[in-house]
Amino acid sequence: MSSSIRKSNYSDALTRLAQAIAVGVCATLAGCQTTHFAAQTTVQPKPNLTAKIKQKPLWLSEKPSPQEPQDVWERMRQGFQLQDGAGVNPRIEQQRLWFASNPSFLENAGERGSLYIHYIVERLEERNMPLELALLPVIESAYNPMAYSRSNAVGLWQFIPSTGRYFNLRQTSAYDGRRDITASTTAALDYLTRLHDMFNGDWLLALAAYNAGEGTVSRAIERNEKLGLPTDYWNLPLPQETKDYVPKFLALSQVVLAPEAYGVNLNPIANTPYFEVVEVKQSMDLSRVAALAQIDEDELFQLNPALKQRTTLDGPQHLLVPTSKAQLLASSLSAMNPEELLSMRPKKALFDEVEHKAVAGRTRSYKIKSGDNLTLIAKANKVSVHDLQRWNKLNGQSLKVGQTLVMQDTRKRVANRKPVQYKVKKGDSLYVVAKRFNVKMQHLKRWNPRTSQALKPGQMLVVSGPR
Repeated sequence: MSSSIRKSNYSDALTRLAQAIAVGVCATLAGCQTTHFAAQTTVQPKPNLTAKIKQKPLWLSEKPSPQEPQDVWERMRQGFQLQDGAGVNPRIEQQRLWFASNPSFLENAGERGSLYIHYIVERLEERNMPLELALLPVIESAYNPMAYSRSNAVGLWQFIPSTGRYFNLRQTSAYDGRRDITASTTAALDYLTRLHDMFNGDWLLALAAYNAGEGTVSRAIERNEKLGLPTDYWNLPLPQETKDYVPKFLALSQVVLAPEAYGVNLNPIANTPYFEVVEVKQSMDLSRVAALAQIDEDELFQLNPALKQRTTLDGPQHLLVPTSKAQLLASSLSAMNPEELLSMRPKKALFDEVEHKAVAGRTRSYKIKSGDNLTLIAKANKVSVHDLQRWNKLNGQSLKVGQTLVMQDTRKRVANRKPVQYKVKKGDSLYVVAKRFNVKMQHLKRWNPRTSQALKPGQMLVVSGPR
């Protein structure tokens, strides 16, 4: 036999063998009997059927873990649950047009709420509640913890006295739990949860009841049931304020979903806690606490607005403090001895204790007591720390008990000072301007008596004047 014929026969044999192996593999995958065939082919090497198939890299099959939003507005949007079913609704559209025509309302409310929104979002997430509810204080109080209504409703969540007491919000001459940021938030979420359960999981009815009371909504439902009419929120005969309340809330949510589309500029709010809780063991004066921890006094009061007399008297044994200052305050308080802690108690202003002496240039002196520091003394006497250092030739902040400080009377200089004006920019609020110029809100309001809380870009404010 020629070599070409032998090669041809050998090639045919290999082909038939490969076909037999392929048939065997198919039979194996189909569940057919394979033992007899396997016995005949054990001496043959098994083909590597995956040798030429490129394996998919492992990293391509792994889904990247979603990143935590840096902006709390975005975090809020990701937790919205009430947008389905809103559709095209003229009542919502009317309210949405109002927000688009008044962008400063939401911008200013967001600025004020920047201290509290992260906390509220976290509490809602813990309960798996719609994160749109973090916008409810915008509707209720424009995120002003000092808001007060004609019906005697108070605080971010606008509790009336009776409802506040029902949800354990104490109200005394020195403390009002309806203004307490953490206590009132807990009470509001408890109340909303109760209403949600009462109305069979319908959030729109729960929100209507939050505004008008559960009795009003229940009676409206009963009336429609008797008349054979629909009993959903949109078809209930409710007071006009409540008819507008839920559409306003839903419209606000839609604006927050896409603020640029409505000409609203929402400044980013860091998705991190703005404040921490610091325990206090005795009654303390907020101005002294602020000086000790180097916190702006008005900011400290914005975080603790329930303390009506700006002391922890009759309030909870803790303070809300900016996160950046919490450790400093906690460590400073723990390092104080009993005598120093006693100096933190509320008492008469330091300038009442200053010993006035008839010295040239109308100066007065003050003797340093335990717990004093330059910031506290300067604020109490309405002078600057820089002036105190200059008058007493001090290089630093350190003081000694018993040391005497000399202060000059600057009242005539202040009285003759010309007012300083500031042109309002987009996103400004009274609180932001006061903080920027290191003046108290009460002074800013006194210098600008005709100015409302909602500032307009281009508006002129007096930011420094006679006190």
